[in-house]
Amino acid sequence: MTLQLTNVTKKFGSVAAVDQLTIEIPEKQIFGFLGANGAGKTTTFRMILGLLDETSGDISWDGKPIDYSRSNYIGYLPEERGLYPKLKVKDQIVYLGRLRGMKKNDILSELKVWLERFKVPDYLDKKIEELSKGNQQKIQFISAVIHQPKLLILDEPFSGLDPVNVEMLKQAVVDLKNQGTSIVFSSHRMEHVEELCEHLCIMQQGKPIVHGALKEIKRSFGKKNLFIHADFDLSYIQDVPGVIGFKNIPEGCKLVIENEETSQKVFTAIQGKGFVRKFELEEPSLNDIFIEKAGESYE
Repeated sequence: MTLQLTNVTKKFGSVAAVDQLTIEIPEKQIFGFLGANGAGKTTTFRMILGLLDETSGDISWDGKPIDYSRSNYIGYLPEERGLYPKLKVKDQIVYLGRLRGMKKNDILSELKVWLERFKVPDYLDKKIEELSKGNQQKIQFISAVIHQPKLLILDEPFSGLDPVNVEMLKQAVVDLKNQGTSIVFSSHRMEHVEELCEHLCIMQQGKPIVHGALKEIKRSFGKKNLFIHADFDLSYIQDVPGVIGFKNIPEGCKLVIENEETSQKVFTAIQGKGFVRKFELEEPSLNDIFIEKAGESYE
C-alpha cells in the first residue's frame, strides 16, 4: 500500500506552502520528512489526511484517494497537543478508540500494554493536565496507534522529550514498522531521520531539494569526511589533490575529500611523519548534504 503524491501544490493566497511535490512513500518502511519551520512538512501531512485540500496534484494510498471511509487505517500524531486536559487517560483513549470502531475492552487491554511499555502503568486514572509534557506526548502517541493503523503519520514526535523518552518512542516506532505499519514522520533532527529512515525527503520552502533512499543519497553525493587525530601539524594535508575541505579540530583535523581514493593519498602523505591515533573515513552526514544542496546551514 504505497502512498503516492504527484505534483502536489498547496497555495495560501499567492504563497505556495507546498510546490509541485512528487514523492512515493514505500509501504512497511519509515519515511522521513526534514525541513526547517515553514518548509511545508505539516501542510503536506494535512493534505495526506484530507484535512486540507490540495490546490492541484493528486494524493493516493494503494492507488485510491484517502477519504473518511479509510480513516480507521490511519494514525496521526500532530505536532501540537490535541488531548482534552480534564479527561482521565483511560477515558480519553477509550473515546478516541471508539471513534476508530474499537470495542471498549479491546481498547483498555491495548492501553494497559502501552502504559506498561512506556513505564507509566499507574497513569490510567490520571488527568492529562496532571502529566508532564513528555508523558502527555506518550499518551498522545498511544492515541495515534491504539487502533493498530496501517499508515502512521507522526509530526515532530520527539520534540520536547528528554533522551530516555526519545529512545523509548523511537523503539516503539521501529517495532511498529517491523509489524508492518508504514510510517511517515517529520523532524528537525537530522540524526533521528538518519537513524530510523530508509527513505527521506528534505524540503525547503515547499520544494523537495533531496529525495530518495538514504543509502543512494549518500552514495551519489560522493564526498566523504575523513578524521585524523595526530601528534603533529597536519595543515600541509590540505594541499593533497582531492582534499576540498580542511578544518582544525582539538585532536587533529577533519577533511572533506572528493572520494575514497583521496583517503589513500592522504594516508601516504602522513606516513612516517609522527604518531597517528585515528584515521577514520565517514559517509557524509545529512547535514553536510543539506548545506551543499540548500546553500545554507540547517538549524
